[in-house]
Amino acid sequence: MDSRGGGSVSRSSWGGRGGRPSLTGRTAFLPVTRGDMDARGWDALDFLFVSGDAYVDHPSFAAALICRLLEREGYRVGIAAQPDWRRDDDFLVMGRPRLGVLVGAGNLDSMLGKLTAAKKVRGTDAYSPGGRRGLRPDRATLVYCQCVRRLWGDIPLIIGGIEASLRRFAHYDYWSDALRRSILVDSQADLLVYGMGERPILEIAGALAAGVPIGAVRSVRGTCYAAGADELPETFLELPSWMEVAEDKRRFAEAYRLASLEQDPIWGKALVQRHEKKAVVQLPPASPLSEGEMDRVYDLPYARAWHPMYDAAGGVPALSEVKFSVTSHRGCFGSCAFCAIHAHQGRIIQARSHESILREVRILTTLPGFKGYIHDVGGPTANFRHPSCSCQVDRGACKGRECLFPTPCRNLDTSHADYLELLRKCRAVPGVKKVFVRSGLRYDYLLLDVQGGRAFLEELCAHHVSGQLKVAPEHASPAVLKRMRKGDIGQYRKFMALYAAVNERLGKRQYLVPYFMTSHPGSGLKESVELAEFAAELDFCPEQVQDFIPTPGSLATCMYYTGIDPFTREKIFVPRTEGERRDQRALLQHRMPRHRERVLEALKRAGRMDCVKNLLPGAERQGSRNLHGARGGGEPARREGRRRRSAHSRPPSGM
Repeated sequence: MDSRGGGSVSRSSWGGRGGRPSLTGRTAFLPVTRGDMDARGWDALDFLFVSGDAYVDHPSFAAALICRLLEREGYRVGIAAQPDWRRDDDFLVMGRPRLGVLVGAGNLDSMLGKLTAAKKVRGTDAYSPGGRRGLRPDRATLVYCQCVRRLWGDIPLIIGGIEASLRRFAHYDYWSDALRRSILVDSQADLLVYGMGERPILEIAGALAAGVPIGAVRSVRGTCYAAGADELPETFLELPSWMEVAEDKRRFAEAYRLASLEQDPIWGKALVQRHEKKAVVQLPPASPLSEGEMDRVYDLPYARAWHPMYDAAGGVPALSEVKFSVTSHRGCFGSCAFCAIHAHQGRIIQARSHESILREVRILTTLPGFKGYIHDVGGPTANFRHPSCSCQVDRGACKGRECLFPTPCRNLDTSHADYLELLRKCRAVPGVKKVFVRSGLRYDYLLLDVQGGRAFLEELCAHHVSGQLKVAPEHASPAVLKRMRKGDIGQYRKFMALYAAVNERLGKRQYLVPYFMTSHPGSGLKESVELAEFAAELDFCPEQVQDFIPTPGSLATCMYYTGIDPFTREKIFVPRTEGERRDQRALLQHRMPRHRERVLEALKRAGRMDCVKNLLPGAERQGSRNLHGARGGGEPARREGRRRRSAHSRPPSGM
């Protein structure tokens, strides 16, 4: 890594400079106390990782993954998990680290982890011991950084994780209903690592270990730094400044558009956004990890358990979701407007080898509590196991063109052969009774695989569905689906027919669990009635509804704040009031008696009283069962009941 004024530091070889010793019990975990350091014979840490989540030593938890990676490279790393920010002891217990402090709010943005779409405090926190809430401060990255600066002054301070990554430029904060400056400026951190941080953090660590001052580390891809006028890169694209976007929503939309078009590791430009006395500089994204590098990250010696200090509290609930699951890849080329996964993990898929995944499956079979079931083998989208096309590896993802929206790219690689082979191998591992796929499945992508899509679905239904398959049509209105960057609802109808036909042939009674979202930008009463009509057609009423939450960094959040599509500059209706949001939830849950009056009023205002008979038919429809496993309030049904055969009987052509 070349650093200004700091000489040259060689890039990490990813080969390791001495692994951790063979340890058992508490010492199988990374240090969290001075006693843990003493047990290893350490007098000081190289890095302290301050985390907003409880310490779970599992690759699905960012602190564990980054710290294990640094450990493999020979660094001495300790974790301050959910330190009490109101007192100094939790930060000071292991002493001042030699090289620097890493800060991450946790696996979720700290405000999203605390508050619901209605801005009500959540009842529990899955990332805290015993599910206890209140162990992480609001805007945790900022609070932890304030503590570090107060205690250790100018120590190198690096922030990262989903909260820092998606707040790196001026951004809209839904929970305060205000625009906020870059979190890098407000935190006074030296560097911000955005996206998946393995490659950048090793380069930063290597530079610091070689004696390069943190202020001279200015060329690590996948990082941001706050710069004076003399520290800007030689070439860059300038975004509308903080002062401009704070005054004009159109300039905010333009800043989002420009920034989103440069998030590619091959051709992305450096970006600059001025913030009063400083400018936030985002260097181009880090290069994707190779298959071998992905393998080495996931082959690290994780304990795959919560730290023993949480035993008395009953452990950390979030582990149960992933303990017997396997991450096969990262990244997503779906680019849904409401989702920031593609912005954080990238559009280019990075996959592990079959051998690495099978090694992990064999490890899972040895863990306490394993009963023969692998709960998931997948990623952000289960069936995106390889880059969307061969061009991406050398040329990057297409600028200004999505892989699936508005129409699938002609170069799209739709093969499911590799994923199918992987699932076959996993279920053949001794000790494994069943391998399920519980990650979301893109049914529109599956339908495009005319050579092997049906065969994949048949094997999926025969071996890998636990009675219900999760899919996400998200909405039924063409206008809303356009804003979401999702395909036409006709694709879901085709998939329903194919799914029903496959399960009928297999003699299985398995159901679809469709996810729908209300109150997305572009969704008014008219569009909400369209969604309600579609749900009624499916004979489906969800028990819970996902209201759109404007989280930092997503296209839909930009639309929510500005009322503008930043790419077309069209004005968009945005449901902002609680009354509007309740109307949309009630329409989707129209069968629930408590919503009856609100549904009637909404239909009157929409001029759609013709829907009353269909949406509010009384009790005679309660108890029916269909492909979607919904009975009245959305409960899995117990008996066959009535079924709309016409909606589910024929597979689409070409499969």
